[in-house]
Amino acid sequence: MGFPYLSGEGGASIVISQNDPPLTNQIDCVAIDGEVALGVECKSSREFAKRARLQEEIAKVAAVRPAFSKAANGIGSNENKRSTVMCMFLSNASLSETDIARAKESNVVLFDDTDLEYYEKLVLHLGPAARYQFLADLLPGKDIPGLKIRLPAIKLRLGGGEAYMFAISPEYLLKISYVSHRSKGKGSDIDTYQRMMKRSRLRKIHEFIEEHGTFPTNIVVNIDTKRLQFYKTKQEGEGAGDAESGVLGWLDIRPAYKSAWIIDGQHRLFGYSGSKSAAKARLAVLAFSGLKPSEQAGMFININSKQKSVKQSLLQELYSELHWDAEDPRMRVRAVISKAIQSLDGDKNSPFLGKIQTADSGRDEKRCISLTSIFGALEKSDLYIANEKSGHVIEYGALWEPDNDATLKRTAHVLNAWFRSIESAVPEWWSIGAGDGGGLSMNDGVVALIGVLRSVLSYLREVKKLRLPDLTREELGGLVTPFGKSVGANLASLSSDQRRQFRDLRGVQGVTTRQRRMQQALRAANADFNPAGLEEFLRNEKAETNKHAKDLLDKIELLMQSTIVSELKQQYGSEETGWWFRGVPQPVRKDVSARVEEDAGKRGGKEYYFNLIHYRAIITHNWQIFDKIFGYGKKNVGKEKGTDWIKELNEFRNVVAHPTSGAHIAMEELATISRYHDWLENRSENPDAENDVQEAAVSQE
Repeated sequence: MGFPYLSGEGGASIVISQNDPPLTNQIDCVAIDGEVALGVECKSSREFAKRARLQEEIAKVAAVRPAFSKAANGIGSNENKRSTVMCMFLSNASLSETDIARAKESNVVLFDDTDLEYYEKLVLHLGPAARYQFLADLLPGKDIPGLKIRLPAIKLRLGGGEAYMFAISPEYLLKISYVSHRSKGKGSDIDTYQRMMKRSRLRKIHEFIEEHGTFPTNIVVNIDTKRLQFYKTKQEGEGAGDAESGVLGWLDIRPAYKSAWIIDGQHRLFGYSGSKSAAKARLAVLAFSGLKPSEQAGMFININSKQKSVKQSLLQELYSELHWDAEDPRMRVRAVISKAIQSLDGDKNSPFLGKIQTADSGRDEKRCISLTSIFGALEKSDLYIANEKSGHVIEYGALWEPDNDATLKRTAHVLNAWFRSIESAVPEWWSIGAGDGGGLSMNDGVVALIGVLRSVLSYLREVKKLRLPDLTREELGGLVTPFGKSVGANLASLSSDQRRQFRDLRGVQGVTTRQRRMQQALRAANADFNPAGLEEFLRNEKAETNKHAKDLLDKIELLMQSTIVSELKQQYGSEETGWWFRGVPQPVRKDVSARVEEDAGKRGGKEYYFNLIHYRAIITHNWQIFDKIFGYGKKNVGKEKGTDWIKELNEFRNVVAHPTSGAHIAMEELATISRYHDWLENRSENPDAENDVQEAAVSQE
């Protein structure tokens, strides 16, 4: 494993106290590197048996820790204090639950013959880099002071998540990286390493490195968010500080061993194992931050869809191949979901044909549904595992079948039946995708529809008392189809403005609102259909939307007031004879003056008595000044049409201004107000930005 300090035959002797004579203790094996000091006590028996004094032996090993730690940290010139690990290697030892608990309580790691065999094989495959997988098992998740590092980096947003680009030495990256989700003591993990990294290829890459070869392409990794801290530096140049373009700064990495999962580039990295160049060379790294496994898969596809060298089969290698035969049924479910989604994209009879982003196809107006979004929606446990206790499945969900292939076919069949019944009601809207007037066959729309499907399946199980896993996939598809047709009929009844409002509902809250609206439609057709949370949602919506709408409208008015008055004063002069008489049309001046007189001017200047309709009149009166700031729509929009949004907001203002009327702002209307607020805030700060509203909506979604 390449430990720089290693005891030889007979182990090592440590001084416990400086008495006369000194009190010493023998340690069978000592291994020390820059970050960790490892002390191992070895115990063996001729035959497999229980060790009568094992708990006493564990206590003795634990007691040596302070002296061992002090001595180990005195070796070499080390800036950081080494982490200390005390271990016991037990050969032919039968362990009881009490033995294991005592070792854990004493912070002593136990290894046996199976572990030894595993690490010997791992060394044969990975070389010295196996040491870091070994240390990861000794110190799972623990901060290692010697691994803390600060790097110049670029922070950016990719596919809706955070990522960092930086250069780092292979030696450091090897310490924190892994390619398998192995649990300690499970030797089958060797197969994973052999499948994902070929020894022959590792050897050739190692030879290439030793001949001073370099790699220009990124290593792609995922690092836990809690391990990273980014500090922005001064930004210069066009677009500086824009998260989409990249933010310059310093990245602090505070990792543990095995905290960076290598998504792509395993051979390039582990080819540096045992190389003298590992410390001085640099590798370019694209590091995603804190992604869940399903997000890692989807993000990998989205980011790398343009790279011809990346194969679509890599997703299956990371999920289907690694977890298809997993003991954990949840992991098997993820593998099934991954394959099912990809099968839908290639199914000529599926509504998803050509609509799902894969490694070989980038995003466009038609292909705008990411694997990640569907994966996350289907991963909900009750679709496959309806009930479990203490980690054991006691009731399977509607989409489960006895084997993976059957579960895959069942998943695809039910999804096709559900979405086909909806697509047939609104074929044009579904086909538009992310184009102008679309918004249904996109991420948020599909996730909401899957949520409705889940509530339908719950209704069939809990209200209609059907044992869904006992049904054939054809029978289950037939049961959900009428509900899908009801949802489709509701969607078909929406006007163009209502479809736009449907699309404006984004994020978690937006998806929930879409879902609840469709559940309302189903309840209208099925009186006993009342999914959990629907009633509460409707009550809360009525109570909360008016308050949120008023807050947003107040912010909009304040923003308009400060921007308009500032621009008028700059254009016509700050004196009242300037901006007031030249910039404000006469009807508005009369109305405002009357309001000032009635209020005795308690608010202050005249600008504090404007309302939304006044602002519209001022903007249209000075269109040459305000068209770029307040003109909503495509380029060169006229002043009447470009300010219709203010009339719409004024109608909303009338609702929230009269709470006793009983009227309330719907969630879709609140989303519209929020959209205007975000747009106006952006336009006020950057009036020269492209004013293509619909295109902005597409890119955000």
